[in-house]
Formats: sequence, C-alpha cells, structure tokens
Amino acid sequence: MQVIKTKGLEHTYADGTKALKGVNFEARSGERIAVLGPNGSGKSTLFYHFNGLIKPTGGELKVFGEDISRDNIDSIRKRVGLVFQNPDSQLFAPTVYDDIAFGPRNLGYDGTELRERVAKVLHSFEIEDLAQKNPANLSSGQKKRAAIAGVIAMGPDVLVLDEPTSGLDASGITDTMGILDELSDEGNTIIIDSLIRRSC
Repeated sequence: MQVIKTKGLEHTYADGTKALKGVNFEARSGERIAVLGPNGSGKSTLFYHFNGLIKPTGGELKVFGEDISRDNIDSIRKRVGLVFQNPDSQLFAPTVYDDIAFGPRNLGYDGTELRERVAKVLHSFEIEDLAQKNPANLSSGQKKRAAIAGVIAMGPDVLVLDEPTSGLDASGITDTMGILDELSDEGNTIIIDSLIRRSC
C-alpha cells in the first residue's frame, strides 16, 4: 500500500529560499527508505511535509492517499511520526518519562496501557535509568534516544527520522538501527535522512 507520494513537490520559504523543486517521492507500507544528500539539500524540508508541519508551495503531496487538510491533520500526525534532527526541538517535559508519555497520553492512552508503552521503549533504548531525569541535563546521545523513543511510543505507521544517528555513539547507533529494523519487520514504514558529507 502506498503511504506517501509526492509529484513535482516544491517549497519556497518566506525569505525566498527555494528548498524543494520538482521532487517525486514514493513510500509504500513496510519499506525502509534512506533519503541521501548533503546538508542543505532539502531533506529536512521534505520530511516536514510528510506530517503536515509545513505545506507545499507547489506540486502534489498525498499521505495515505489524501491531501493534508485541517480535517485530517490530527489523524495523519498519529500515523506519521517525525523525529527532528535536533532533539532539543522535541523534548520539553520536566522528565524523560513525561516526555515519552506525552504523545501516547494525547492519543488517549492512560493507566496500565500508558505505563506499559513507556516502559517498553525505555527498555528498548536502555534508558530506564534516565526516566526521572530532566532532558535538559542529558548528553546529546541520550537526548536523541529519548526523542526517538517518544515518537515510537505513539505507535505510528510511518516513522520519519531526520539524521537519527547524529550524536549517538557506536553502541547507540547499533541499538537504534536494530529497533528500526524490528519496526520495519512488523510492517512499519521507515524513512531516514542519510547524510552525505561534502569532501573538502
């Protein structure tokens, strides 16, 4: 099943910067897709379209076969989870536990089911010991794990990750990619930003 499709997608920011021009993209259910390109090539801008964070200024975008509108944007954001490149843009609660619980709680989970969801991702990312810590006091790698865990706890069908391994050590990269592989095996669509560094 097709989950995201763009045709001739364009986006020009208010200052006149043309970030996307004529982008054709397609993602199907269960696929793992890496979007390649150097910094500044528009990968983040493309990702922001997928759950309606920003709107196209040209071309077409379909998510689960629909245009994104005010009527369906809440539903789409439940199904398309976005992990920002900078975890500080995503972490805001007083504790890691509260941050991870925020999304599922807003989706209507509470009580035992909410606690189980949070406990599962804390365990998967091996961050149980961080549960009661303030995200502001974490290392960059710990923040990244907490941010990804918070989105996964919501159970989206599509997971879009902007530079998911930045700030992680080798162990963190292995663990994170292993979790993403498991989610893909379960039928989730995984879309990640894979940075290509320019040679000097």
